[in-house]
Amino acid sequence: MKLIVAYIQPEKLNDVKQALYKADVHRMSVTNAVGCGQQKGYHEMYRGVDIEVNLLKKVRIEIAVNEEFTERTIEAITEGARTGAIGDGKIFVMPMEQCIRIRTGEEGAVAVG
Repeated sequence: MKLIVAYIQPEKLNDVKQALYKADVHRMSVTNAVGCGQQKGYHEMYRGVDIEVNLLKKVRIEIAVNEEFTERTIEAITEGARTGAIGDGKIFVMPMEQCIRIRTGEEGAVAVG
């Protein structure tokens, strides 16, 4: 079992969701996030004052998958999020020690789905 966490551009969320659905991955958790990386932010003027904005809006997607879905999930996220520009995002893949379905008490790969 793996936990896949991806940070992507907010405007690419629908493209990533469609790519995941085509890859038969339907379970995900999505949250808004802010952060900075290689993009380093930008400067803007607000009421005559120069302001540095270095925390940019991103979307965090978390997906728990069984081993056989790991590569297709990564490929789908990459396909949907890639623009070729700095700031496309990152994907992190971590081992998931345990998963428990609260409703039934099932554990492991069965609980992931």
